[in-house]
Amino acid sequence: MRELTLSVLDQSVSVAGSTEDAAIRDTLDLAQSCERLGYARFWVSEHHGLPTIVGSAPELLMAAIAARTTRIRIGSAGVMLPHYSALKVAEQFRVLEALAPGRIDLGVGRAPGGDMRTARALNPNAHAAADHFPEQVRDLQAWTSLPQHQGITAHPLGPRAPEVWILGSSNYGAQLAAHFGLPYAYAYFFVDGQGADEALALYRRLYRPSDRHPEPQPTVCVWALAAETHDEAMHHALGRERWRVDRA
Repeated sequence: MRELTLSVLDQSVSVAGSTEDAAIRDTLDLAQSCERLGYARFWVSEHHGLPTIVGSAPELLMAAIAARTTRIRIGSAGVMLPHYSALKVAEQFRVLEALAPGRIDLGVGRAPGGDMRTARALNPNAHAAADHFPEQVRDLQAWTSLPQHQGITAHPLGPRAPEVWILGSSNYGAQLAAHFGLPYAYAYFFVDGQGADEALALYRRLYRPSDRHPEPQPTVCVWALAAETHDEAMHHALGRERWRVDRA
């Protein structure tokens, strides 16, 4: 049995009594703490137009985290690819790889990361672009790992490439990750675990080995809370439940 590896996803949540810009600085502090504690990865999210989840530019946060850490892997969870050009994302993450060699994870998803009005402002064709997500993943995988794709080079080139991950909470993402031979991160917290067993089993069964990943590499993202005492943990947990109700 493989040893369980623990990592952290931070969504840069703005808490009551604080400010949105403080939430960004809190993310930087948390990344450094996670490195000291020995976590394997620290990922940051992309959301738009939400008053409480304010991490809107994971690639910028990752650069700041890279400058403040030395060992922990840093990733996006994720870049909402239909908003963007696959080439531009590849270039951004090749730059990050140059800044933090061997430490960059490029997690991508096809969700809007916010309401549809905001999604249209980011990309007027975002809805149609989501239908071409598999082609975007193919191009992104090529531009981050090959010297050239479609006659175009994503610079800067280097000896290593960012590690591309597919993010999802359904069978669709599981099948896509399996098809391209990529690691798959299942958002268990997003759907309260519904469909997790089926999606992960499908990913393993359909997995097509790739040069970089000869075996499937799944991970599951759950919401977790730790405190010094049970009572303190329950106090914080109830606060989160109230926050979820307010967002609904």
